Amino acid sequence: MTAMLLCERSTPEGLLVSVCDADILGETFEDGSLSLTVDPEFYDGEAATESEVAASLASASVANLVGTETVGAAIEAGFVDEANVLELEGTLHAQYLRM
Repeated sequence: MTAMLLCERSTPEGLLVSVCDADILGETFEDGSLSLTVDPEFYDGEAATESEVAASLASASVANLVGTETVGAAIEAGFVDEANVLELEGTLHAQYLRM
């Protein structure tokens, strides 16, 4: 089980949440013209459990999620539909937006 890193930021538009699997922090994943860097300035945060991630997503206006465990936790909690998940070099990425 990989640790997840959770970061919350208050913005004028609401709560911005970023979560990633700890073991991919700083990595870059590519697929054709798509490139995703798990930038520590954006994704580094506190170690979190699946229930803490779900609680944060419940309050989020926008969330960026990277990593197999992180995206899996968001799917399990009902925040992300598996059909809307991108895969880049074997790593999962999803975004969540509350309208």
